[in-house]
Amino acid sequence: MKRTRFSEEQIIGILKQHESGISTADVCREHGISSATFYKWKAKFRGLEVSDARRLKALEDENAKLKKLLAEQLLDNAMLKDVASKKW
Repeated sequence: MKRTRFSEEQIIGILKQHESGISTADVCREHGISSATFYKWKAKFRGLEVSDARRLKALEDENAKLKKLLAEQLLDNAMLKDVASKKW
C-alpha cells in the first residue's frame, strides 16, 4: 500500500483550511495536491477531528490484523481436513 506524505492530522488541517473560506484551488496549489485527492480526502475525513482520525486508524490496523489471523486459521483448518481425509 502506498504511503501518503500527509498524516491524518495534516489532512484534517487542510480540510479545515478549506472550510474557513479558502477556495479549493488555492488549498490544492498551496499544499501541492490535486483536486481529486482533495475531494477523496474530503469524502473520507469530512467531519472528523484529529482524535477521531487516530481512532479510525487504530481500528483499521486492528481490523487488518484480525483478517490476517482469520485467513491463517482458515488455511490451517483446510490443511488439517485435507490431511485427515487422506489418512482414513
